[in-house]
Amino acid sequence: MLAQPVEHPYIETKPDVCGGEPVIRGTRITVRLIVGFMKIDKSVDEIIAMYPHLTHAQVHDALSYYYDHRDEIEEWLRVNTVACQLEKTAGEAWRERSYILTKT
Repeated sequence: MLAQPVEHPYIETKPDVCGGEPVIRGTRITVRLIVGFMKIDKSVDEIIAMYPHLTHAQVHDALSYYYDHRDEIEEWLRVNTVACQLEKTAGEAWRERSYILTKT
């Protein structure tokens, strides 16, 4: 019997889940989120403490997926960072306009 390769059994992508971003299977926890925690020096145990429904295997597979698809995940990180900055800037501009309107 030939061995069948299993690359990332805990990771999936679906167009209708998180915009097609890679997630931990059966959740809406993105690989990007796990990598973001890693980048701020959170350990696997700390991540699991925040998301107790996740297993060590799932979190490690998310990190493994990142290392196998680094460019893809870095792009998701970049795009979402820009989107957050735009949202924050738009929110600040809206608050300024609201303040001006309420003062007149």
